[in-house]
Amino acid sequence: MKGVGRIYQQTFVDTYAKVAFAKLYTTKTPLAAADLLNDRVLPFFHDQGVELMRVLTDRGTEYCGKVEQHEFQLYLAVNDIDHTRTKAQSPQTNGICERFHKTILNEFYQVAFRKKIYATLEELQVDLDAWIDSYNHERTHQGKMCCGRTPMATFEDGKRICREKSLNLN
Repeated sequence: MKGVGRIYQQTFVDTYAKVAFAKLYTTKTPLAAADLLNDRVLPFFHDQGVELMRVLTDRGTEYCGKVEQHEFQLYLAVNDIDHTRTKAQSPQTNGICERFHKTILNEFYQVAFRKKIYATLEELQVDLDAWIDSYNHERTHQGKMCCGRTPMATFEDGKRICREKSLNLN
């Protein structure tokens, strides 16, 4: 982006419901990766009364390192979140996120950059946040779990099913 430089996007996609979060940064660091979780993801799961137990990432340096010295690893440890890494040289291992990146490119970035010239990262983030909100609450999906529902409707149904199964176990 002119005047800003390179832009990096940190992305989180719930593998069950496809609820997604994305935040833009000017650096690709462990701190940026932890910031997305801290700023958007964990507050969402907390508000929903659901525990985030595990994250799957690629093997990028922003996600992997020694727990004692690496901000992202430390953040996961402090929040008791297990970390699984994708198989090396296998983007299909993280196919849900890869598919989301294709969707966000086609439906948001290509459209947004044709309509508007962004002067700041913050301007672009505002429009991205609006698109993400629409993606999560209005845009239906045809995937395995969504079956024509929005990601948030799928998430809510998943919580209900989980509660029902928990009651049946007792």
